[in-house]
Amino acid sequence: MRPLVITDCDEVLLHMTRHFRDWLGAEHAIDFLLEGNPFADSMRRRDSTEPLAQEDVWRYVQLFFDSEMPRQTPIEGAIAAIAELQREADVVVLTNLLDHYGESRRHQLLAFGIDAPIYTNQGPKGMALKRIVEELGPSRAVFIDDIAQHHASAAEMLPKIGRLHFCGEPALAPHVPCALRGGHAHARIDNWQEALPWLLERLHGEQQ
Repeated sequence: MRPLVITDCDEVLLHMTRHFRDWLGAEHAIDFLLEGNPFADSMRRRDSTEPLAQEDVWRYVQLFFDSEMPRQTPIEGAIAAIAELQREADVVVLTNLLDHYGESRRHQLLAFGIDAPIYTNQGPKGMALKRIVEELGPSRAVFIDDIAQHHASAAEMLPKIGRLHFCGEPALAPHVPCALRGGHAHARIDNWQEALPWLLERLHGEQQ
């Protein structure tokens, strides 16, 4: 069997946060500062000093994916890197979106030249990863995600899977908890120029 790459989409393949910020400001008069925890503490209406309530945050996230996915642009190097990986391995996308967004995500990535199966998920990704690996039966597998929580979940459910913590949004990367420092990722690399050689070595080298 071929090896397998299971990759997140937002902030790994496509920019999301910067476009979400611009849309909130232009359409909803909400300032979104890319500092600290972006979704829990950094969004404020321009007429208020209080952070947006959690239910409003997630309502706006859903509204963004309802209508604004065409705003999203590729992370530098992502398209070429996925094309190279697909020569060496199977690649699937595991994205934390509600299930009904799966087809939209597939068409969104196809428009950029990424043709890959889409798996949707809500919450920690460990169980979904386990199901994908059991379904596809790869010789070895690597998981890429920008959120430390998902690496912790992956490490718990699939301790042998390679885990790369990757956050391709420069304004966000310094502020996200690091899964490598937390002991749940094997590497932390935030650009595709360096990530691609690491992934190929993980897929084909002696490192399990």
